[in-house]
Amino acid sequence: MMSGMDVTFRFLGPDESTVLTGAIEAAYGQTYDVRWVYDPDEVSARIGAGTYVACVAETPAGGLLCHIGMSLAAAGDAVAHSGQAVTLPAARGQHLFTRTKRYLMDWAKDRGLAGMYSEATAAHPYSQKANIELGAHETGFLLGWIPATVSNDAASGRSGRQSAALFYTKLNDGHERPIYAPERHRAIVEQTIELCELRGTVADPPADAELPEHTRLHAEVDRDHNLALLTVLEPGGDLEQAIGAERHHLFHRDNLDAVYVDLPLENPATALLADHLERLGVSYAGVFPNNRTDGDVLRMQSLHRVRVKADDVAVASDHGRELLAYVLADLA
Repeated sequence: MMSGMDVTFRFLGPDESTVLTGAIEAAYGQTYDVRWVYDPDEVSARIGAGTYVACVAETPAGGLLCHIGMSLAAAGDAVAHSGQAVTLPAARGQHLFTRTKRYLMDWAKDRGLAGMYSEATAAHPYSQKANIELGAHETGFLLGWIPATVSNDAASGRSGRQSAALFYTKLNDGHERPIYAPERHRAIVEQTIELCELRGTVADPPADAELPEHTRLHAEVDRDHNLALLTVLEPGGDLEQAIGAERHHLFHRDNLDAVYVDLPLENPATALLADHLERLGVSYAGVFPNNRTDGDVLRMQSLHRVRVKADDVAVASDHGRELLAYVLADLA
């Protein structure tokens, strides 16, 4: 770690929202794919509500050097999502992303958060290496997650949609729970759970587990990313038909590029039904949190008119290479 630059770390207040909007505009122009960060009133409201924490590194004179944000679905949640990382050119070479995120992580750990998820671009390995240095581990790869319209130096020289690596950093012990992974993906789920030290045990579904007749799901279309996330709230006997129908109209009526499906790992029905989705062209992405379900989810993905090759995805660890190979091999 270089210590040549005198740096102060602190958190933004609700009345400082333009610090974030200005940093995003400086790094991305108007191409950043999370649109609310351009709205100072929305940023201010989230900071005030405790659902967004903005950590900054500054010069002694108050000049911004680095920003990293942390989002919570609700104030007091146990697992956060880290994003909106911007390092200004004046701070390059000072390891400020790592130092700022460590400061944020220490703050979150002291407040009892179980962990922090983040996505890192797979266009290059540098931000992935920084996450690994902070104790994070890859939990999956979201192929085609980042729209081609996002423009910054991370994606320079590349065209088309880019992929993202999912990372989890454990901060404190979570709750102990059974994890019901489908047979096809049980080994990789178990390996991920163990590596990330999640407090879960992969288990067989109970012999008397009953399947509801109908699946309950929530569809969320993200126009900025041109993708959809289908959260399966309760898998039922018609899961394959329900996902197939949603996927068909999202691809062919809404012309989306990708659909991701989240299945609750604490529900035995996931172990019994998820493998059937392979027939739809839905493949393994990883293990991820979803604030609409209890615990983590098995995330699966289906791409439409998007081609991803191994050469398009950079990884930064042996585990990452093994996991990416699995994800690509499962891609229909």
